[in-house]
Amino acid sequence: MRLRFTKMHGLGNDFVVIDATAAPIELTAERVRFLADRHFGVGCDQLLVVDPATRPDVDFGYRIFNADGGEVEQCGNGARCFVRFVHDHRLTDKAAIRVETRSGIIAPRLEADGQVTVDMGVPALDPARIPFVSDSDAVVQPLAVGGATLAITAVSMGNPHAVQVVADVDAAPVDSQGPEIESHPRFPARVNAGFMQVIDAHHIRLRVFERGAGETLACGTGACAAVVAGVLRDVLVSPVAVDTRGGRLQIAWDGPGTAVLMTGPAVRVFDAEIDID
Repeated sequence: MRLRFTKMHGLGNDFVVIDATAAPIELTAERVRFLADRHFGVGCDQLLVVDPATRPDVDFGYRIFNADGGEVEQCGNGARCFVRFVHDHRLTDKAAIRVETRSGIIAPRLEADGQVTVDMGVPALDPARIPFVSDSDAVVQPLAVGGATLAITAVSMGNPHAVQVVADVDAAPVDSQGPEIESHPRFPARVNAGFMQVIDAHHIRLRVFERGAGETLACGTGACAAVVAGVLRDVLVSPVAVDTRGGRLQIAWDGPGTAVLMTGPAVRVFDAEIDID
């Protein structure tokens, strides 16, 4: 089957984006892994599918698949690329749209300067909703990993995150701790592992080992979760500049019960076709 796609990225977090608004596309885990393969396929961290709306109060549906073929609930950098994609392909002329994901509705908006702002919704902090196995709702929780006890904050931005503060992200054990945190039994749906260095109250550096993809150059939901964790720990004050290896995101959060706003770029790289059988 010939498949038309667009290659995009948000700060180096790269995507294969597929328009399924006119006709459904069968995406098996094997096909997703092939498309994500950087040697035999196209290469991407995640695959994004634009679906038609299934309810009157949204403009589109949005499905996200990690490079390992598993479908996930949310992707922040992907949400920015999503709104750029539907504009570039003339699927809408609205600057602000409402998009249904597995974890709820998000509201990305294309700004006049080409940046994209996404209302990522209210973060979930209750362990049962993340999900995170814990008998406490403390902001900072111990997590035993590889003989060490980490101090993490568990947050869901529609997908689960475990955020820890480190002295220097460049020296952080992302490669060794990341996989262990991702598959930790206290996170039954696995988890994204965030390593946050606080520069000052309005500025952090961040690396994220993403569930099903490994470390990426940027993680939008990871940036949101890190700022939420930092505000809750009283080490950050909104708004916060988040420097990832791929570039900078601006995150604003006014505290529990309010939505997180994320602003950053979305870039279309090229359009092409590929035989996925």
